[in-house]
Amino acid sequence: MRNKFLSIVLASFLLISLTGCGIIDYYFLPKPEDTAQELYEAGVEAMTEKEYYDAAEYFSKLKDRYPFSPYTLKAEISLGDAYFLDKKYFDASEAYKEFSALHPGNDEIPYVLFQIGLSNFNLFSSIDRPQNNITEALEYFYRVEEAYPDSQYAKASKEYIVKCRRALADHELYVADFFWRSAKFGSAWKRYAYVVRNFKDLPEVRKYAMKQAEMSYYEYQKTLSQEERERLQGSWKELVDWL
Repeated sequence: MRNKFLSIVLASFLLISLTGCGIIDYYFLPKPEDTAQELYEAGVEAMTEKEYYDAAEYFSKLKDRYPFSPYTLKAEISLGDAYFLDKKYFDASEAYKEFSALHPGNDEIPYVLFQIGLSNFNLFSSIDRPQNNITEALEYFYRVEEAYPDSQYAKASKEYIVKCRRALADHELYVADFFWRSAKFGSAWKRYAYVVRNFKDLPEVRKYAMKQAEMSYYEYQKTLSQEERERLQGSWKELVDWL
């Protein structure tokens, strides 16, 4: 009887001990991390729900925790997509650039380069600001058109090349017009002449620039010495030859 009682007590003690350990583990030990697959699937689900901030968080965690997982490659592109759809275009561009640098031979490179261009294009604010992002966008659209002419992104790149070129020309004209209105005819002349020389692909823009260049030229020469006017005449003749 005594042995039976001791057995019951010992069994009860072991049960309590095990249960106690389980409770301690539950509350005090760190929870196991999500697997690469779980993080990727959570990111995809968040993208489907248009929760782009959460999606970016999942894809970033996957990249950091599991750099050699087969899911990481897809997560790197998806991270750029999440930023892009969340209109965080600078972050999107950086994420795509990182993918391009790490995987230059990947089949998705035409898409990635196009998205870098598009991200920079979407950073455009107004023509009165420096157009560094438009210049960079143009560079990437040219790369897609020249390096991947048979890809589905080549045609769209050509269309954006025209848009980028027009944005750059509009910026130059904006500055030139400002100089003209400010009676800074020398600076205006140089800007208009630059547009005439560098934007043959935009005939309407070029036509306006040439008309303004001519007016600026005649006003500018009034302020110059005879020797300076002679040099300016050479520049004018050179500009006319560009037409």
